[in-house]
Amino acid sequence: MMLVLRSALFNAVFFLWSVVICLMYLPLFFFPERVMVRGGTWWSKSIIRILGLTVGTRFEIRGGENIPPGAAIFASKHQSAWDTLIYMTILPGPALVVKKELFRIPLYGWYARHAGMIGVDRRGGARALKHLIRRARSALKDGRPVVIFPQGTRTAPGVHKPYQAGVAALYRVLGRPVVPVAVNSGLFWGRRAFLKRPGTIVLEYLPAIPTGLDRNEFMAELERRIETATDRLVAESRSPAPAVARQQEGEPRGDR
Repeated sequence: MMLVLRSALFNAVFFLWSVVICLMYLPLFFFPERVMVRGGTWWSKSIIRILGLTVGTRFEIRGGENIPPGAAIFASKHQSAWDTLIYMTILPGPALVVKKELFRIPLYGWYARHAGMIGVDRRGGARALKHLIRRARSALKDGRPVVIFPQGTRTAPGVHKPYQAGVAALYRVLGRPVVPVAVNSGLFWGRRAFLKRPGTIVLEYLPAIPTGLDRNEFMAELERRIETATDRLVAESRSPAPAVARQQEGEPRGDR
């Protein structure tokens, strides 16, 4: 019963606070992109803090030593809405690759577009890939890390969905190492789930995949690393004695 009440409180506060922020941020449309990014970062931090206070859901960041210097490409497992929030708080001004339909959401979608998020039409074929590459190249040139969810959608723990071609296109054309990222957030904030669960979400940066692999080698290695590490994090969280969190809120870039 307590879990239901805490989840209801979080959901209510999340909705009401987001409405307030959306209205407060209207003047930001007259400011440069970087100002909107800062606004999005502050909102994301506030939601993650509210989640901790109401439900007791904390987080731990591992593998900060695997983040290469400068702007990089991050290919992340995607299990929860939490994933899109956390990157705004732990990476400096990231450009997230999202489905283009999100831009149609009043206010929220408009803010995401103005903040330089990369909207992709998942059924757009070659044209969509060219758009993705062009926008990602521009973001990296501006010093913004690019975060892409290679499965293209949220995937519940234990469910397998294929990895899409977008991440391979970025790897091949932009010639940058790709940092795989594992996460177990779906155990605590499931897709379209009313209940939010207490505990520690773990996000782990894995060693970067160097340039030079062909497409099939890269995709196989990316999937192997992400899925293996994700399975490990899920099993760890479900074990009777989960590891003590080494890092909680407040650090901008993992273990660094």
